[in-house]
This record gives sequence, C-alpha cells and structure tokens, in this order.
Amino acid sequence: MLIFRKLYKFSSQFKESTLTAISPLDGRYASQTGVIKDYFSEYALMKYRIKVEIEWLKFLHSKNMIKQGNSVLNLTALDLTYLDLIYDKFDVTKSFRVKQIESTTNHDVKSIEYYIKEELDKNPILHSMKEYVHFCCTSEDINNIAYSLMMTDAKNNLLMKSLEGVINKLVQLSHDHHNVPMLSRTHGQVASPTTVGKEFANFAYRIRNHSELLRNLKFEAKLNGAVGNYNAHLLAYPNYDWPILSKQFIEELKLKHNPFTTQIEPHDSVALYYSYLNIINNILVGLSRDVWSYISINYFEQKSIKSEVGSSTMPHKVNPIDFENCEGNLGLSNSLAQHFMNKLVISRYQRDLSDSTVMRNHGVCLGYAVVGYRSLIKGLDKISPNYDTILNDLENHWEVLAEPIQQIMRQYGVANPYEQLKELTRGQKITKDSLREFISKLALPEDVKKKLLTLEPKDYIGNADKMARLI
Repeated sequence: MLIFRKLYKFSSQFKESTLTAISPLDGRYASQTGVIKDYFSEYALMKYRIKVEIEWLKFLHSKNMIKQGNSVLNLTALDLTYLDLIYDKFDVTKSFRVKQIESTTNHDVKSIEYYIKEELDKNPILHSMKEYVHFCCTSEDINNIAYSLMMTDAKNNLLMKSLEGVINKLVQLSHDHHNVPMLSRTHGQVASPTTVGKEFANFAYRIRNHSELLRNLKFEAKLNGAVGNYNAHLLAYPNYDWPILSKQFIEELKLKHNPFTTQIEPHDSVALYYSYLNIINNILVGLSRDVWSYISINYFEQKSIKSEVGSSTMPHKVNPIDFENCEGNLGLSNSLAQHFMNKLVISRYQRDLSDSTVMRNHGVCLGYAVVGYRSLIKGLDKISPNYDTILNDLENHWEVLAEPIQQIMRQYGVANPYEQLKELTRGQKITKDSLREFISKLALPEDVKKKLLTLEPKDYIGNADKMARLI
C-alpha cells in the first residue's frame, strides 16, 4: 500500500484542470487538442522511447549478439511477446514510476533504461539480457528515433487528416460556387472578373500540393553511438558491419537512415517538415484574410446563431471570429515552426543540449495549427455568397471590360487601343451606356461589334467556371 500512496502523491503533481492550465492548448482548446497528447506529451515521449529500446533489444537478439554466459541467448516467441508487452502495456500510471526514477537519476533517457530493466527482472529468462538494454547507445540514439516516430505518426494520423478536411471543404466551395461571377481586386482595386469557386480552387490547389510534400516526407534517424562513428559498437563486436545494421534497423521502423552525423541527428528533415508546414499555414492565413475582407464588403454572408453574442455592447454584430481565430493560431504555430527551422539545424561541435528543450514543443506547434484549421473549417461552413451585392458590384463596374475591348481592337488593327480605353476609363465612372456608345463608334466588323455590345461584366470570366470544377 505504501508504494501506491507514493505513486498517488507523485501523480497528483501532474494533474491539471483546463481552467488553471497555463497554455490555452491544455485549457480553452483542450477539447480540440487532447488527442495530440498521444503523440507529444511527456508520457508519449516515454512510450516512444521504450518502443525504440525494446525494438533495439529485439534487433540485437535477432543478430545473435545477446549472450547468456558463453552461449547465445535464444528466446522463444513467448519471450519476445513479453518484451513487446513492456511497451504495449505502458500507460500513464506506469509513467509515474519512470518519473520517480528520473527524480533520482536526473536523466530522462537513463530512467527509461532502468524502468525496462526493472520489467525484465520480473521475468527469470529475460532477466539475463537486461544489460543489453541501451547497448552501445547514446541517449540521442534513442531520442532521435523516438521523435522521428512520434512526428511520423502525428503527421500521418493528425496533421494530414486535418489538412484533408480543409482541402475537402475548399473543393466543395469551389464546386458549389463554380459559376458565381464576382469582381477580382488587384492592388485593392476592381479588376477582371473571376468566380467565387475559382478563388477557392486556387487555395485548394496550393494546399493540396504542399500537403503532398508533407505526406511524402520521411524523417531521418541515426543509431551510431556517442559521436556518430560506432566507436563502442566496433570495439564490442568488430566483425559486424554496423553501418549496414544501423541502416537496416532504422529502415525497418519506416524512417530514413542518415549515415553522417555527430552525436545528434542534425534535424534537417525536421526543419524541412516545418518549412512545408510554415508555407501551408501562410497560405491559409492568406485565405482567412481574403474571406474576412470579402465579408467586410458584404460579398459573403455569415450564418448567425441565435444564442451567440457578437459584441458585448453592439447587439447587431456577427463578427468573422473564426477566420480571425485561424489567423492568430496559425501565426502562433508558424512562430514555433520558424524557430524550429532556425534553431534545430545548429549544434555546437558534436552536440549541445539546446535542441532538447526545443524538441519538446512539437506538440505545441501542431496544436495551434490544428486549432487554426478547425476554426477555418468552422468559418467556411458559415459563409455563403451574397449574390445581390456581388452582382450589383459587377453591374457598377463596366470599366473592367476595357481589357477585352482593347484586345479586340488590337486584333482588328484599330490604332492606339490601349490609349483610347485609358482615356475613356481611367479614373472615370463608366456605365453600360457610355461603354456601348464607345463600342458603336469603333471601326470593327458588325458581328464583332455585336459580340462586344452584348458582353457584360458578369459574363467576362474566362475559364474560371471550368477551372473551379476541375479541382
């Protein structure tokens, strides 16, 4: 009973309430980010480290390196299953024991080694192999593989699914509004028309491209000892080809082997991952700002929810808070992503420990990204085009037809077409009647002139309709 009381006392230090959490990821947004704990919490890091240690122990056994006295230790399938159970049955309660050990050793990876040895001591056969736990490894051998596995799993199971949700929503909006014409704006000024769907398609295409780069990225890993030269390995077992064995072990874990390292794997693949994430987040910040702006000029209407309050003093307000929330959270995610890119690829000599505390924040970066993506989808679910405003805006800007008219004038040899249209339209209020009067006086074939006279801003959309449906 004494040990359970000690464990309870120790575990109580790690309990928290969402109302007293320092980070909003564990507080306000806990319902959205809780699943990230399975990959990036302190407990998750312990479990992934245990996985690496157990897999390395099994790998050594498969190569006949583990001895019992003067003989090679041969384990049965049941014995190997027991090894797997050390990882499989490791839960939060058992992680308290690791923290107890660490409170004495002041070394997180060594505490994992001692924990596994304790578990092996419970089995009379496996007890004899306990000194092969962490064999020829430096802490970073275990850490870099554990982090690469964590980030791979989180990327595949969380990040890619979140991005697929964003892409699917953008594709839906592209298709739903493929033929809704609207004015473009370049430099903030009205420009040639496009369609609502085509503008969403532009973002869907970009996010899909960069998501594929993320999907295909493999994290690098190394297992080559204290300074990357297999010093201890070659002394203990000089007849083994350790670079080949290391490569085999890492590739069996579905990671990319890095043969040239110091004590640490230099994190280049991690930096590349964050460069992709940074670009994706910036693209979606641009989308959020564009939709926010379209809402502000009444191009999009937002569904209002009766029970919600938009302003504490202005009852009429329906604010675009989801897009603002997305922008803010993706900005926070990017601030960390950029720090990861700049910091992690640099280490003093063969290593320093400054990367260790930084690496513990991968979940924070992902957490803010996930919250941002969910806010974006929530906001996109609420909007719909305000057809009256959009069409009225088109009807009030006939000057956007100056572009196609001048091209036809060029085609038929009319002198100074650009200059004529500039004189007519630049800074001027152009109406349908004034533009048609200009067209009627042009020296053009009657059928061409008729085509221009029937052209309206809402029809001048190029292939925007087709492109929006192609995405």
